[in-house]
Amino acid sequence: MTNQRIVTFGELLLRFSKPDHLRLTQGDMFTSKYGGSEANVAVSLATLGDEVDYVSRLPETPVGQAGVQSLQALGVGCRHVLFGGRRIGTYYMEPPAGMRPPKVIYDRDGSAYSELQPGMIPWRDILRGASVLHVSGITAAISQQAADATFEALDVADDMGVKISFDINYRKNLWRYGADPRETISRMLARCDMMFGDAIEFEWLFQRKQPPFTATDSHFTMQTEEYREWFEDIHRQFPRCQDWLMGMRNMVASNHHTLTALLYSVSRKEKGERRKEEEATLYEAPILDIPDVVDPVGVGDAFMAGLLHASRIFPDDKQLQLNYSLAASALKNTVPGDFNLSTHEEIMEVVNHARDTHSLYKVTV
Repeated sequence: MTNQRIVTFGELLLRFSKPDHLRLTQGDMFTSKYGGSEANVAVSLATLGDEVDYVSRLPETPVGQAGVQSLQALGVGCRHVLFGGRRIGTYYMEPPAGMRPPKVIYDRDGSAYSELQPGMIPWRDILRGASVLHVSGITAAISQQAADATFEALDVADDMGVKISFDINYRKNLWRYGADPRETISRMLARCDMMFGDAIEFEWLFQRKQPPFTATDSHFTMQTEEYREWFEDIHRQFPRCQDWLMGMRNMVASNHHTLTALLYSVSRKEKGERRKEEEATLYEAPILDIPDVVDPVGVGDAFMAGLLHASRIFPDDKQLQLNYSLAASALKNTVPGDFNLSTHEEIMEVVNHARDTHSLYKVTV
């Protein structure tokens, strides 16, 4: 098993929240944590022992330097982070409580990352020897310049034969510079080899109503054949992508969720000279119960990191890759902050318990 380097690219953010489930309008104290989708993936991978480099642009201020130091302390390579610009992007998070839904307010205009320009990042040097480049819809949502820099990275990765990993990560409130988010994200998806999205994002991107996931326990029956037809249609539109990972969550209560996932995987087999035949399989994960959700931010990033890591250590077992990805995501719900700090051993404990009991597994702190 070789250690292949993974590169993630996106904006590092500073997250502000009020303690003890206070609303943003209450109290006089904020807590802060660093995060951001692609940084979250990088931290998860580093925690699992993968070699990972994170690429971004931050202001050369104590706040920007502290952000880099927070990633380095968790094992993420930051040698390719650029310094420049005036400020770091931020967001304000009000967690859910009872019937009150979560609230997120972004403050990213004029951030160092939003002012990225094509040509600033030496992608050929960065991707030399890399196995995967991971990006998400957010990398192209911040500004036209950031979108252009993202497509530059995809172009170079394509040219160098680096696999591309992608997370839909549709955030409606970020697309304010005039681009069509569905068209832009579709162009990104057309370049990717493996991807993740939750069922709601799949529904938005492909404009097709999802079968409902309303599980409150393990006895819920998935509408597998309907999902299979959906994946088959999607793959015909985007034939390059070989692994389609879809996460599904049901919020039974603000701090009680059920979670599952599907993986539609396409393999290509040689069938004589210059001819390849595709074989597609839909894998279904167990339903995991999370009765004491601590922090659901970064759950999708934990899904993607889990799949990237499992693809490396279990290359011939797609079912195990899916179960591992789901377990990593479920455990993220028990970790405060954006970063998933769950270890391989903890993830495998959840995977093995669900396999051995064939029943709903309660993921608790």
